[in-house]
Amino acid sequence: MKEDSAMTGSCFDFDTVIDRSNSASEKWDRYRGRDIIPLWVADMDFRSPPAVIEALHERVAHGIFGYTHPSAALVEAVLEHLKRDFDWDVEAEWLIWLPGLVCGLNVLCRAIGDADDEVLTFTPIYPPFMSAPLLSQRALVKLPLRLRGGRWEMDLEALERAITPRTRLMLLCSPHNPVGRVWSREELVGLAEVAERHDLVIGSDDIHSGLVLDADKRHIPIATLSPEAARRTITLMAPSKTYNIPGLGCSFAVISDPGLRKGFKKAMARIVPHVNTLGYTAAQAAFQQGEEWRQSLIAYLRANRDLVSEEVARMAGLSMTPVEATYLAWIDARQAGLEQPGRFFEQAGVGLSDGADFDAPGFVRLNFGCPRSLLAEALQRMKTALAARQRV
Repeated sequence: MKEDSAMTGSCFDFDTVIDRSNSASEKWDRYRGRDIIPLWVADMDFRSPPAVIEALHERVAHGIFGYTHPSAALVEAVLEHLKRDFDWDVEAEWLIWLPGLVCGLNVLCRAIGDADDEVLTFTPIYPPFMSAPLLSQRALVKLPLRLRGGRWEMDLEALERAITPRTRLMLLCSPHNPVGRVWSREELVGLAEVAERHDLVIGSDDIHSGLVLDADKRHIPIATLSPEAARRTITLMAPSKTYNIPGLGCSFAVISDPGLRKGFKKAMARIVPHVNTLGYTAAQAAFQQGEEWRQSLIAYLRANRDLVSEEVARMAGLSMTPVEATYLAWIDARQAGLEQPGRFFEQAGVGLSDGADFDAPGFVRLNFGCPRSLLAEALQRMKTALAARQRV
């Protein structure tokens, strides 16, 4: 089972446990002073790629941090990345830079439709998908994913039935957080056809597109399916999850349609701040020089995922579906008889995200983007707590 850096031939160290306790880490400070391993919020406990750290040192040494726009080199790096990884030919003018993907979700909801129009999304889902429409005076319509044969699926028939004349926007998470699905071409084509029939805009969050773990799967941006799909799609992307630089706040939207792009820019005007200088610097280094590190990371995460899957299968009352992408395991605790599984595991010394926040009480989300020794200890604590509960 064990697949450390040496065994994978990686020259990058993902095994060392780095002390984040005095770094104002949101992830670790939640449990300051308590013996709880934090595996909740989606940032990893690995150092960013050496090329990113080196580029940041060089930029800091320059010593001036004025207002900054994306460099031509960064734009070219992004365009090359989209072409190389997704066979997506994107024009520079299609890119709109943002200080974060959650910010992009909120802008998107404000840009499409009018007050009281409807926004559809599939649940369970990353919580800002549910808050952004409401904060934008839109009505949220939630459609549960179906769990069939150990696999989460979109119910396109239910989607079609839920659409009304007020439905304007469909929010897609691709790959999906928290269930870890890489949507297939067939699934995405079906979704795009529904959007075409009902003239819906698709807002697609592709932030985990660089973290596909299954070698036989490939992320497909829904905008690449056809000119018609591209015309109605706003894609949100960022290097933040893939290269572990979320604190530097650099994301972007890809919008090929001039009308949608104009509306998006109007919705963000004088409200959304510029991306910070170091965010641009890190993004450029990640896209230009981070591929070897990313491949090593994926190998490490794949082994971590397998460890989680094996250990969860041994825990009474817990189950999980395969994680095809992301570093997040979506664990079903409904058969364990736990009224509040998040609180139960927290008391056992493991901090997880409670499924209720994703519109799925009875589940927990576990972030396995951490050194394997830390993950193994957390899984042992979970197993011990469940076993002790059974003996009572």
